[in-house]
Amino acid sequence: METQLFHIFRNTPLGRETLLQSMYFCKKVMASPVVYIPRFTKFLMYFENDVVQIDLDESYLAAPDTAEEHASALLLENNIEPKFIKPKNFTASTLPDIPTNFDFMCCPRSISDLSSKIGLGYIGPRVRRIVKSALFPVLITSPVYKPWKSIAVFFGGSSNAVNALKLGFRISRISKMPLEVFTQADKNPEFYKNAIKEKNLESDMENYVSQWHIFEHGTLEDNLYEVPHDALVILGAFGHGILKDIMFGSTMEKIQSVISNNLLIAGPRYTVNI
Repeated sequence: METQLFHIFRNTPLGRETLLQSMYFCKKVMASPVVYIPRFTKFLMYFENDVVQIDLDESYLAAPDTAEEHASALLLENNIEPKFIKPKNFTASTLPDIPTNFDFMCCPRSISDLSSKIGLGYIGPRVRRIVKSALFPVLITSPVYKPWKSIAVFFGGSSNAVNALKLGFRISRISKMPLEVFTQADKNPEFYKNAIKEKNLESDMENYVSQWHIFEHGTLEDNLYEVPHDALVILGAFGHGILKDIMFGSTMEKIQSVISNNLLIAGPRYTVNI
């Protein structure tokens, strides 16, 4: 079955940058973008255990007469066949239902919040809900089109970090791009190496990882300078237990508030085959 990425198109210069990011990602992972041009500011996504209402700002409805034309032109310029999704089912007359059986979704850092709030250090609550519920990883792009030339995975030893690492292996295998792993050590380095061994990932580490950076000194913010500026950064979101929301807010937002790289986030419901 064809690998697909769900993209919400905004017919503005900023939306053009985001579609360029999605197209680049799709080319690298051999996926096809499926573009949604919203006619309403809200839509629903029915996940297995959650229903998420997406609230878009008015800019997503800009210039509707030229939206499909602009999106098609960008896709064709990049030798991609335009594919648009048009909702068939509606929960209410202005509340379309969007399928969730995609392999990836491109999502702005924030949906529905005031533009004055949107910044590198802020991921909106609706985006968090999507990451938490989706069976697919979520691509959160930098504000400006930024091709990536390598892959950087953050690995802290948790089960979600293992998922992110496996996702990094998969993206590296398909894209043929080098992969580096970054660990901010708050335990003995042997803990992280044993975590790899327990998951039988040693051979994959040898096959795919060009360098594993284990930082035993300095703060996470300081050590983020070592992450290549043109790398796709892959993260596992959420920890375990009652601290899971705090984990999402602290580690991941600390990373995305310091770097402007494209992010690919594996949520707790995502599972991957290398």
